[in-house]
Amino acid sequence: MSTSGTSGTTGAPGATGKEPVAVVGIGQTKHVAARHDVSIAGLVREAATRALADAELTWADIDAVVIGKAPDFFEGVMMPELYLADALGAVGKPMLRVHTAGSVGGSTALVAANLVAARVHRTVLTLAFEKQSESNAMWGLSLPVPFQQPLLAGAGGFFAPHVRAYMRRTGAPDGVGSLVAYKDRRNALKNPYAHLHEHDITLEKVQASPMLWDPIRYSETCPSSDGACAMVLTDRAGAARSPKPPAWVHGGAMRSEPTLFAGKDFVSPQAGKDCAADVYRQAGITDPRREIDAVEMYVPFSWYEPMWLENLGFAEEGEGWKLTEAGVTEIDGDLPVNPSGGVLSTNPIGASGMIRFAEAALQVRGQAGEHQVPGARRALGHAYGGGAQFFAMWLVGAEEPTT
Repeated sequence: MSTSGTSGTTGAPGATGKEPVAVVGIGQTKHVAARHDVSIAGLVREAATRALADAELTWADIDAVVIGKAPDFFEGVMMPELYLADALGAVGKPMLRVHTAGSVGGSTALVAANLVAARVHRTVLTLAFEKQSESNAMWGLSLPVPFQQPLLAGAGGFFAPHVRAYMRRTGAPDGVGSLVAYKDRRNALKNPYAHLHEHDITLEKVQASPMLWDPIRYSETCPSSDGACAMVLTDRAGAARSPKPPAWVHGGAMRSEPTLFAGKDFVSPQAGKDCAADVYRQAGITDPRREIDAVEMYVPFSWYEPMWLENLGFAEEGEGWKLTEAGVTEIDGDLPVNPSGGVLSTNPIGASGMIRFAEAALQVRGQAGEHQVPGARRALGHAYGGGAQFFAMWLVGAEEPTT
């Protein structure tokens, strides 16, 4: 099956408005602590070929490639996109690199979607990756004096005070973080691509794990993973030729704010609120709690589930932890959050946001396997990065958007 191999406008001559964008192919690697069997090029090609196979397309059907990853100093390979063009079938084709820290996987998908929506290209391969085994992200994120105070190590040390501030602000009990971790690690057992498969996981084991950054315990934090995720995005004509049901992009947005500024709310950043509001507006969502069937949320530390539930409008301020505690976010709950196991179970940093977007698309395509949410028609993919300053989100649905 083939789409046009040329870029440019689609549909009737003089067509106006955005071109509808569909996800027709999704591919992931099996995420693990170390993929010593492949280079970075081999890793990304594995995800890309799986996405093409899912879409039943070939490299020739791809008009452009949009790639993203976290900071280059993580692996020490500067501008890796320059040497990955061959592995991704991009020789002689447009190739664009995106970088927005931890949210980059989501931002990369949105850049690709916008290229299709603007009719710049008809079919785009988008991909994000990280090979953390060839890096040391924790120490890469521990900047020396005078760039930050000598009080922390890694991202957890930066975010732990924000979690503690949330607990003080809302009166959330200490055990909520453990509930999130226990849920997500159990969900991961249903996902064959997830990194952590802890078959003997219990709530008691989570609660007894060592304290790393008070109040974040060892089992309440994300792993370091090698992995890649890829998607094939196409226009209405490409979706019509797809042999499998597509996931349609109903809304997508990016927002950012400085890491530090007077009045910044680290618990519930304004950029996150604004990003979610824009996505809901585009998708016609007025009550996200009732109108969205599943959420793939970027939760690298367990307490961020209740924090983001409030930031994204699923709960009133101070009420997010109560949804978690009541089981609302369980895979069989009212509002399943991270049925895939989430970032708490799989974290190739550059790809983590794209995995959230891809997993949301799998849900509305009905192709999530054992972690499928029954009847999911609309799902939200969410990513954040930096000092809770970069946000990227999309909402996908089973039906083509009407406007």
